Amino acid sequence: MLKKVSWQKTVLALPAILFFLLFALGPMVVAIYFGFLEWDGLSKAKFIGFDNWVRMFNDSVAIKSIVLTIEMMIITWIIQTPISMFLGIFLAGRQRYRAIFGLFYFFPLLFSAAAIGLIWLFILDPQFGLANPIFSNLGIDFMVQNWLSNEKLAFITVAVVVSWQFIPFHTLLYQAGVQGIPDSIFDAAEVDGAKGITRFFYIILPQLKHTITTSTVLMLTGALTYFDLIYVMTNGGPANETMILPLYMYKAAFSSNEIGYGSVLATILVFIGVVLSIIMLKFTGFDNMESQKEGA
Repeated sequence: MLKKVSWQKTVLALPAILFFLLFALGPMVVAIYFGFLEWDGLSKAKFIGFDNWVRMFNDSVAIKSIVLTIEMMIITWIIQTPISMFLGIFLAGRQRYRAIFGLFYFFPLLFSAAAIGLIWLFILDPQFGLANPIFSNLGIDFMVQNWLSNEKLAFITVAVVVSWQFIPFHTLLYQAGVQGIPDSIFDAAEVDGAKGITRFFYIILPQLKHTITTSTVLMLTGALTYFDLIYVMTNGGPANETMILPLYMYKAAFSSNEIGYGSVLATILVFIGVVLSIIMLKFTGFDNMESQKEGA
């Protein structure tokens, strides 16, 4: 009987295993192999050993792109998490007007990243955009800036736009998390006199720990895939201040036709993702979660 169950599990898992081998592990092995080649994608490839790897560790732009990618993870998480949590808790209320507000909050989910990049590019344009005139009319003169051309402001500006794009998605996660908390827990808290901020810290927040973990994993790993929005808004500039690793990998492989070097950057990107995932699994228990309805 045990052998039969084991065989059935293997058959059921086979499609997922094949999918992983074909679309994840296979391309990764190919990318690692390409990293040992000098190849422009058209002419005959030349094996050069570890030259591309040596070049990467001596490439100041590559090192900077890795640092910027990590900074993008941290900044977008700091921006998205509290706002998404607040909106998710707000929209989980039963009042009908909250659902109406929710329709406006979720607009960014309807647009592609390229479209969002173009929209914000026009909004932030120093000459014809809407942002600077609004700030000027409100008397907030220090906010009148060349947001995407200023080396000190471009990165944080892009991070804010990226956060704006994904806040609605994580709001949905927190809304579902709050709605999944049993009413009995809220009723017991009300009997004990827990209201407002006390109810948030002692009732809602502990019950959302798995939602926070899920959202955090998606935010941090998702930061490794940001490309199209930043490509449209700044193309990595000014002075490479927004040149995160995915964008630099694309420009090396497809703009400069250095497939080998681009493959090395892709390998580093995957390595960061794997290490990040392992850390998240180890310190959050994401791979062994119990029911969120604790105390029910």
